Amino acid sequence: MLLKSYEQLGFGKEDRQRWQEITSRPHGIVLVTGPTGSGKTTTLYSTLKQIASPELNVCTIEDPIEMVEPAFNQMQVQTNIDLTFAAGVRALLRQDPDIIMIGEIRDLETAEMAVQAALTGHLVLSTLHTNDAPSAITRMMELGIPPYLIRATVLGVMAQRLARTLCPHCKAPGPADEQAWQTLTRPWKAPVPKQFYQPVGCLECRNTGYLGRAGVYEIMTLSGTLLRQITDHCELEQLRLDAYKEGMKSLRLSGAQKVAAGQTTVEEILRVTPESQR
Repeated sequence: MLLKSYEQLGFGKEDRQRWQEITSRPHGIVLVTGPTGSGKTTTLYSTLKQIASPELNVCTIEDPIEMVEPAFNQMQVQTNIDLTFAAGVRALLRQDPDIIMIGEIRDLETAEMAVQAALTGHLVLSTLHTNDAPSAITRMMELGIPPYLIRATVLGVMAQRLARTLCPHCKAPGPADEQAWQTLTRPWKAPVPKQFYQPVGCLECRNTGYLGRAGVYEIMTLSGTLLRQITDHCELEQLRLDAYKEGMKSLRLSGAQKVAAGQTTVEEILRVTPESQR
C-alpha cells in the first residue's frame, strides 16, 4: 500500500478543499467510513502524511499495523495483554501527541477515548463501518456517545468506495445508456454527458478494460445547521437532507462526475455505491 497524493487517491478539486479544511483543524474527530477494502486506511495514511510535519507528534494505534511509517509513532493492538484500542489511546495521550490515528472505533470505550482526546486538544482520525457519511453520527450515538459530545468533537465524516478506472490505453467511446445514467444520478437529474466510454481490453490491462482504482467520496462537514440536528431525536433522513443542502455530494453523484470525466463507467459506479437517499 503506497502513500498517494490527494489527486492519485481520486479526490476532485472540491473534495480536496473540503477534506483539507476538515483535517487542518488543530483538534477534533475526523471519521472515514466504508466497508472493508474501500481504501479507508490508505486515505488515512496519505492524509496523515500530508498534514504531518517534523514539529507534529503523530501517533497511531492499529490492528494490525498495515504500513510501517518511520515518521509516526505506531502501536499495535495486543488483546492478549489487554492492549485494546481504548487502552492504546490512553497510553498515547501520555506521550503528548498532536495527532492520533485510531485504526477503528468498534465500541463505546474506544469512542469515549477518541472524544476525550479530541476534547483535550488533539486531532483524532479514525474509521467506522457505515454505509454513508451521515450514518456515522447515528452510529456514534448507538455506541453510547451523547449528542452534545458529538457536536463538540466531530469535525466531519467522509464515506468512500473504490471504483475501477478505465484503461487509458484501450477505452473507447461507447453508446450512451441514458436510463442507467438517470438511475445513477437520481434524484438529482444531472445532465447526460456528451460522451460515455466503455472498457475494451488490451495487453496493458490484461484484457479487463480497467486499470487501477480511484476513490469515490462523500464528504460531510459538520457546520451550524447540521450541528443543530444532532440531538437525542436525531433523524438520519433529515440529517442527510441537510447535509446535501450544505453541499455534500452523495457517493453516486461523486461517481457520476468520474463517469462524465471519462474515468470510469456507469455500471462500475452503480456496482460499488449504495443508492442515493433523498
